Amino acid sequence: MAIFCFLVWFYPLGVYQNAQYSDTMHSRSTLAFLIIWVLFLFASSMAHMLIAGITSDEMASAFANIVSIMLYAFCGILAGPDALPGFWIFMYRVNPFTYVTAGLLSTSLGNAPMHCADNELLSFSVPPNQTCAEYLRPYMEVNGGEVMNPTASDDEQCRFCSVTWTNDFLRGVNIDFGTRWRDFGLVWVYVVFNVSAAVFLYWLCRVPKGNKKRT
Repeated sequence: MAIFCFLVWFYPLGVYQNAQYSDTMHSRSTLAFLIIWVLFLFASSMAHMLIAGITSDEMASAFANIVSIMLYAFCGILAGPDALPGFWIFMYRVNPFTYVTAGLLSTSLGNAPMHCADNELLSFSVPPNQTCAEYLRPYMEVNGGEVMNPTASDDEQCRFCSVTWTNDFLRGVNIDFGTRWRDFGLVWVYVVFNVSAAVFLYWLCRVPKGNKKRT
């Protein structure tokens, strides 16, 4: 299943092209597949953990739905940590989907040039006797970006793209390209925890103890 999901996502969407700029096609495609694979291992191990500790199938299913909603809601897709109150920042940090999302986005998008569509360009006027390039140079030296019409002056609006590198976009959503392998490793921690918890809960809830042992 992981192979199928990888093949219908990584290549049809064209994200593999981002790896060509840094000549890292093989390493990044391998990591993308491994992250998808370990995501399936996490889902399977979490299901085993829940069913091992809850004897009712209906209760286990309901609890799994609640956990799934929490995982999706606080992984940084709907809102980043900067927009979350105190306790929910903690949920963001301990959420395995945070690291799955970060790993997949950084692996598929990182270290590649980025271009704005026409509807994403910022348009504004500049002070008299200045070109767009002259006016925006101090800002771009600190924050980056690209002027689409650098020689335009006060008689024409500047057209500015605020992001020209995918790593800048990733930083804006609290993702670092350099931590992609760490993120992959952290998901394994959750898999190991789920398996260990499943074994413990099975022993605790289902294995007869004391007078309940069969003779």
